Amino acid sequence: MRLATIQTPAGPRAAVKEGNSYVDLYATDSSLPKSVRDIISGGAATLKAAEQASRGPKAIRQDAAGVKLLAPIPDPPKIICLGLNYRDHAIESGATIPKEPILFSKYATALIGHEEAIVLPPVSREVDYEAELVIVVGKRGRNIRSSEAMSHVAGYTIGHDVSARDWQLKKEGKQWMVGKTFDTFAPTGPVIVTSDEMSDPHHLPIRLRLNGQTMQDSNTGQMIFDVPSVLAYLSQVFTLEPGDLIFTGTPPGVGFARKPPVFLKAGDVVEVEIEGIGVLRNPVIQG
Repeated sequence: MRLATIQTPAGPRAAVKEGNSYVDLYATDSSLPKSVRDIISGGAATLKAAEQASRGPKAIRQDAAGVKLLAPIPDPPKIICLGLNYRDHAIESGATIPKEPILFSKYATALIGHEEAIVLPPVSREVDYEAELVIVVGKRGRNIRSSEAMSHVAGYTIGHDVSARDWQLKKEGKQWMVGKTFDTFAPTGPVIVTSDEMSDPHHLPIRLRLNGQTMQDSNTGQMIFDVPSVLAYLSQVFTLEPGDLIFTGTPPGVGFARKPPVFLKAGDVVEVEIEGIGVLRNPVIQG
């Protein structure tokens, strides 16, 4: 399934993308939860009911061209991010290859959806782009074994880890979190592809285009820490919960590492594409 959150007159609603339309699940079957997070939390039975509703004769469909998409999960319990998780990106950044995951976080106020605008903050002049695969946690767990970790994954979506490099790297102590979590700095979407349709997340072409020019072009097979090891590592520290989002790091080609550097400016359009999921597109405006 391809799960999404759409804006309706009644508020945000969980939906399933079917061809060129989105099925409003609650409007179709009021026994289903209204939110994607609650559908995921309901486990296999709720996901199956959502799938059946989306394909049934009573499905309430909206043409994709007229749908406003929000972040697929606009209310995650946590947003956890990995830094330097692609070997080539660590090298281009001048960093040593990490032996353990490097972690930071974002807040939910940074989330936006497909086609929503990234807002450049007036206090930063070095806003950068980063294409990322995002894990969506589906089952609660603590101290998860690597061998069992994939059963805790609900699916995957596309993420864009927008980064204010002057705040992240030039502030005293290097303020990774604040540089990464300005409002609108976490575009995600357009959909979540459930794990039953994504048999192997470790061999996916991942690209980022800036105004049509390819800036990042790699494969998730280059990740240093794979999905099971990331979930096992994180769950040593805190309980993973349904709806948690885990940004898994970015490949090489980011703006600050280029000569000369390339930073986002008003009028830009950024597209992140991951094979099997789709394209996440966001314009850039000045705040």
